[in-house]
Amino acid sequence: MDSSALDSPAELGNFLRTRRARLQPEDVGLVSYGARRRVPGLRREELAQLSGVSVAYYTRLEQGQSHHASEGVLDALARALRLTDDERAHLRALARPTTARRLPAVRPDKVRPGVRQLLTALADVPALALGPRFEILAWNRLGHALIAGHLDFDSPGRPQDRPNAQRLLFLDPHTRELYPDRDEEIRRAVSSLRVAAGQRPDDPQLAALIGELSMKSTEFSSLWSRHVVRTCTFGTKRFHHPLVGGLELEFEMMRTPDGSGHGVMMYTAAPGSPSEAALRLLAAERGPEVRVLEPERP
Repeated sequence: MDSSALDSPAELGNFLRTRRARLQPEDVGLVSYGARRRVPGLRREELAQLSGVSVAYYTRLEQGQSHHASEGVLDALARALRLTDDERAHLRALARPTTARRLPAVRPDKVRPGVRQLLTALADVPALALGPRFEILAWNRLGHALIAGHLDFDSPGRPQDRPNAQRLLFLDPHTRELYPDRDEEIRRAVSSLRVAAGQRPDDPQLAALIGELSMKSTEFSSLWSRHVVRTCTFGTKRFHHPLVGGLELEFEMMRTPDGSGHGVMMYTAAPGSPSEAALRLLAAERGPEVRVLEPERP
């Protein structure tokens, strides 16, 4: 999959069709008269009626033949399709691919020194820095132990074999065993990747990642085809860790304000909970010293 796969007009059409398919006429106040329907969900004609646009115009939009749809049309479609805020933003990104920021020549991302110092300071909190393609740019000792203790601690500093959170989740057997709620975890991951793809339609590395996962994971390809879009920046995750057993942790993703698309993921346990005790045990199991993150290698 090359970069054209992300900004292809087909992506907009696929998204609109999947949103139409999930709505029934009765959901939006239309009468179906019990007639057998040849397509799941709303017909194009019904959606055009609900959104106040012509059937011909909507058909061109769904077929990728009409660009630069107005804000009014996009808002009307979003209301008719009952899109969430994340889905509305995704619709706008797909409908206006020419407004996407053209990325400079591809080069490995680097985590800022201040973010690296933050990870080191959070010695008692599992934390890692993620790039815009979900690549792991850095982690602290406890973050490494929680997420991927089977990998080399210094691997995020080597762009040639830097771990990627999405690739680990779908293709790494150790990570597969880490999440007892795997179905929820992979749905959350794919919906977040959909958001990233809408925001970075010209990113060849992101397109290559999506292509690799589509070819190598039937789980991923099935979920990707559903076009679920949701930003997941906080919530609860359950782990089944090979060293300390079960944990239930709250996660928070904090985006850096520098426009790089980087973020810091942090995990915390409720005070006095068994999960807090498990985190302390994990820190002890991995050794008493606090590793200092080494500078990235060229």
